[in-house]
Amino acid sequence: MTELKYWSDDYLDLSFANEIAEDVERLYTCIQCGSCTASCPTANRMTITPQRLSHLIQLGMREEVLESGSFWLCTSCHACATHCPRGIPVLENIIGLKTFALRNGLKVPTDVELLRQTIASTHNVSGDSNDDRLGWSTNLPQPLQSVERANGADILYFVGCVASFYPRAFSIPQAFGRILDQAGLRFTTLGGEEWCCGYPLYNAGLRDEMGSLVEHNLTLIRDLGVSRVVTACPSCYYTLKLLYPQFASVPSNLEILHSTQLLAELLDDNRIKPGIQSRVVTYHDPCDLGRKSGEYDAPRHILKSLPGVELREMANIRGAALCCGGGGDVKIFSHDTTMEVARRRALQALDIEADTIVSACQQCKRALVGAVQSMRQPTKVVDVSELVWESMHDKVEW
Repeated sequence: MTELKYWSDDYLDLSFANEIAEDVERLYTCIQCGSCTASCPTANRMTITPQRLSHLIQLGMREEVLESGSFWLCTSCHACATHCPRGIPVLENIIGLKTFALRNGLKVPTDVELLRQTIASTHNVSGDSNDDRLGWSTNLPQPLQSVERANGADILYFVGCVASFYPRAFSIPQAFGRILDQAGLRFTTLGGEEWCCGYPLYNAGLRDEMGSLVEHNLTLIRDLGVSRVVTACPSCYYTLKLLYPQFASVPSNLEILHSTQLLAELLDDNRIKPGIQSRVVTYHDPCDLGRKSGEYDAPRHILKSLPGVELREMANIRGAALCCGGGGDVKIFSHDTTMEVARRRALQALDIEADTIVSACQQCKRALVGAVQSMRQPTKVVDVSELVWESMHDKVEW
């Protein structure tokens, strides 16, 4: 009798797929090849893998899918959709499951509700006072020329929550801000008026709660009248460039840049002049910058432009790059999962004997630093901005 319940009208919910899937017709083209599961960095920790999730959603086995909770272990790396031969938006379906669980009052990880409350009350992911967003800029040997919000700038530097509030990431905005200063660019930030871009909410299935964040940030950007917004956070970049237009009208003349795109431009224009370094580096593609946003070349162009730097590629790069484990809000309720994924990626860097892992994401840096330290390895982990600043440092007096 137990087996029969799976095929009863009371158990199967044939409308389930319509409530979950972004593209139901494409979901039903799934051939169960397993490409999504094979590329998923956390499939080994799931009771129901991405491949099986898709099949159970097709069948309408709602209870089994939701009770497993496996979809909360998704790092949002987008490898599943990238490798799907049918082009099924697997990641969006997983986010749809999170949204369904939240809307229907089902059991969700307690930290998801905490994240929601934290962003609603403080407008950032850390829970710190939003007035402290410029804390990273306070201990520089020489103050930056323009960091408080001010009109008349050409570029707005959107710093992001992690780089603003987590000390391990402070060196990224410190390096990037000093590079912009040295290049003579007129830039500003939103200071304590910057709000979370909203991406953590999107990943958590709370897309409907992003609206106020989007409107707030866009209003300030419009008021400043800047023509370019740059961020060193791939999640902020993806959100500002690709998600914000889904919520509100973005000025047609506004250019959204990732820091590596601007740095590559400055190098090509000889606005910054790197010195010689003797390093063997490897580049880790951040998921939000690479697979989701399609930017693979700018960071590599920078590394190849730095005198004395040898770039060695890992076994998995570009669209096939392994995730660092730091995305998808997974770390807040499963630190062990994040660490396992990060170690897997760090091992690829050790295999090619790189002395430095370079990424272009503060979250990747935090995850990979933790992995390298846990393995007691001397390998350095830095952001592209930090490496560029170090190469310029001997030429600059501070």
